[in-house]
Amino acid sequence: MEEIKYIHVEVRGLKLHVAEIGTGPNVVLFLHGFPEIWYTWRHQMLAAANEGYRAIAIDFRGYGESEQPPNPENATYLDLVDDIISLLDSLGISKVFLVGKDFGALPTFLVAVLHPERVLGIVTLGIPFLLPGPHTVQSHLLPEGFYISRWKVPGRAEADFGRLDIKTVIRNIYILFSKSEIPIAAPDQEIMDLVDPSTPLPPWFSEEDLAAYASLYEKSGFSYPLQVPYRISGKDCGVTDSKIVAPALLIIGEKDYFLKFPGMDDYIKSGQAKHCVPDLDIIFLKEGSHFVHEQLPDQVNELIVSFLKKHSA
Repeated sequence: MEEIKYIHVEVRGLKLHVAEIGTGPNVVLFLHGFPEIWYTWRHQMLAAANEGYRAIAIDFRGYGESEQPPNPENATYLDLVDDIISLLDSLGISKVFLVGKDFGALPTFLVAVLHPERVLGIVTLGIPFLLPGPHTVQSHLLPEGFYISRWKVPGRAEADFGRLDIKTVIRNIYILFSKSEIPIAAPDQEIMDLVDPSTPLPPWFSEEDLAAYASLYEKSGFSYPLQVPYRISGKDCGVTDSKIVAPALLIIGEKDYFLKFPGMDDYIKSGQAKHCVPDLDIIFLKEGSHFVHEQLPDQVNELIVSFLKKHSA
């Protein structure tokens, strides 16, 4: 099978790092979360390409080998939406399947809402339909040590992370986010203090994987990744008509700590998540964690490929 190729594409004045494999007529664009990077989709890209799809994964602006934007304090999710549309235009792609994980699900939803003519279908991992805004995450219902509340405070996460090397920061976040409990620090703790240094990596995440992530974050640092998603999460994008007409699939691990966010389990399981996404299938993976696509790649690949085949022209 062919190898993954890497290019930089000029998008709205910034060079975005793009990984690509496959040459099929239908295109799948993978959008990462935090603390991830294009590499998080390595298993899914190969699976899609092997089934005849052109698989593309990017480093969002400010992440990995993509360039840093000016004035990150002014960032919004619409920047990512505009980047995606500009990238598709630059690559000559008229329609695409979008696959988003973690905060990468939000630009996935926004593209589907604002540019429905460009979307063949969407798959999100771990995140049901949500739009950015002050009520997306109800932080006020969780203790002060809730990791998102802590990381929203300018300088706090930078000081916390700065005590450690980048590889250790990524290791700690992967360990924390792989658990079924929401990361919450005590008043006298920082988030990094929640991980015992002797704790091993999850068995599905190797030292080589960790090194790949660390090498990319060594290039970008954490300044923009803390801004996007954490410090912009309360910004409203001004979207009022939020119905998604494209077919959609939500894959979520039953052990994903995100299900313990206030109201989230009920929102997904009661059917409310289908209100704005009527053509939505929801699949739970019993042992799946927040990183279900890396933890259970064969199961997730099968679900994604089946969805792609069902909705390909």
